[in-house]
Amino acid sequence: MGRLVKGVWRDEWYDTDASKGEFIREDAGFRDWIKNDPSAWFQPESGRYHLYVSLACPWAHRTLIFRELKALTGHIDVTVVSPDMLSEGWVMSSPEPLFGFTRMHQIYTHAKPDYTGRVTVPVLWDKQHNTIVSNESSEIIRMFNSEFNELTGNYDDYYPEQLRNHIEQWNDIVYKNINNGVYRCGFATTQDAYEKAFEDLFVALDKVDSHLASNRYLAGREITEADWRLFTTLVRFDAVYVGHFKCNKKRIADYSNLQGYLKELYQVSDVRSTTDFYHIKRHYYYSHTGINPTQIIPKGPVLDLESPHLRDVNCC
Repeated sequence: MGRLVKGVWRDEWYDTDASKGEFIREDAGFRDWIKNDPSAWFQPESGRYHLYVSLACPWAHRTLIFRELKALTGHIDVTVVSPDMLSEGWVMSSPEPLFGFTRMHQIYTHAKPDYTGRVTVPVLWDKQHNTIVSNESSEIIRMFNSEFNELTGNYDDYYPEQLRNHIEQWNDIVYKNINNGVYRCGFATTQDAYEKAFEDLFVALDKVDSHLASNRYLAGREITEADWRLFTTLVRFDAVYVGHFKCNKKRIADYSNLQGYLKELYQVSDVRSTTDFYHIKRHYYYSHTGINPTQIIPKGPVLDLESPHLRDVNCC
C-alpha cells in the first residue's frame, strides 16, 4: 500500500522503524458528512453518491453491509476494486464509471490535487460536488444508518440512542485490539511489537467470547453497529489472519460462543452476499509480498458458516 505526497503517488510502506516495529494506522483524510438537513452541503439524494470498495477489506465491508441492511443498493452505486494491491495500490480491474480511472489514487487527486496521505477504501464520492465526502468507514456507516431513512423508508437503527454508551465501549475494545489488532500482529516488524499485539488480540477475543455466553449480541438483545464492526474481522479470521498474520493461538472456530455468533451474523439476510472469500484470500496472500513473497494462495481452510448456528434465540 502506497501513499500520495502532495498529489504524487509513492509506493512506500509504513515507517515501522520510527514506531519500534509497531504498525500504526493513519487517520482518514476526508471526514465530511451527509446530513438530512436542507442547509447541509451534502444531502441524502438517490443516485448522487458512489461508493468505492474492496471486497477484501474489512473496513470497506462494513459499508457494503450497511448499504444492504439500510436498503441503499438502489440509491448508492458501487465500484469494486481488484483484490490485487501492489505497486500502484488499489486498482480497478476495468475503468471505473465516473471518470474512467483505473487507480484509486486518481480518485483522491481528482478530489484534492495536492492530497497527502494513504489511499484507502472505502471512499464515498459525491457526484454533485465532484469530491470525496468521506474515506472513514466508521462515519460512512453512521451516515447510511440514519441520514437516508426518509428516502428509503427504512428506519432500522443500528446505533440507537439508549445503547450508544455500550456500543462505544465495545467499539473501543474491538477497534484497538481486534479490528486493528490483527493488523498490528501481521504488520509488526519486531518480535516485541508482535507479541504485544498478539496478547492484546486474544485477551479481547476471550473477553468477547465470555460476554457472548450470557448476551445475545455485544450491546444486548439486538444487533447493533458494534456487532457489524466486529463481524468483518471475525469472518476473515480463520481464512486469513490465523495463518497470514500469525494470529494462531486460536481460530474463531475454537471458541464456544464466537463461532455461533459469527455464523448467526453471516446468515443474516443479504450479509452473506457481501462476503467474498476469493477476494479476501487473494488480496492478503497475493498483495502482501513482504509477508508472503511467493504469493501462493492457500486452498484451505474449509469454513463452516452456513450450518445451523445453534444459538439460543431466546437468550439474554
